[in-house]
Amino acid sequence: MSRHPLVPALLLAAVALASLGAQPAPATPEAKLAALGHTLPKTSTPIANYVPAVRTGNLVFLAGHISRGPDGKTITGKLGRDLTVEQGAAAARHTALAMLATLKNEIGDLAKVKRIVKVSGFVNSVENFTQQPQVMNGCSDLLVAVFGDKGKHARAALGMAALPVDAAVEIEMVVEIE
Repeated sequence: MSRHPLVPALLLAAVALASLGAQPAPATPEAKLAALGHTLPKTSTPIANYVPAVRTGNLVFLAGHISRGPDGKTITGKLGRDLTVEQGAAAARHTALAMLATLKNEIGDLAKVKRIVKVSGFVNSVENFTQQPQVMNGCSDLLVAVFGDKGKHARAALGMAALPVDAAVEIEMVVEIE
């Protein structure tokens, strides 16, 4: 029985990592969310004539999700007047968690995500507010933290004069699944 020449080096590397107390990275998206201290919220029922997700082929289109906090209450207000960029980014992060909950409900397992394709973010902001990309980083950074390179996506970050129920942000997403 022959052994691959890299086996001793790989074993030494594994022993070295173990001796440093290195832990393997969480394997599943759900484990990564837990490691980041996040849990997926309950999915909400649409209040109008639409569905939260539509699957066609290997793509899932998620309807716009408005910003809701962990308590389920809508995060409201205009960026640049009522909310700071950091508060807006937190609202976008909570919205990303809600979208992931909807996605999981639709496909059953977030490990089926092949790629986050596109994120469109609508930021309720005053006329001269120009930091919509920094607000949307709350969503984008979470998606990359959970899915790695599969979470890198095309994106739009748009300023809006108003959003439904005065929500701080609304985000929609397109996801490729296996």
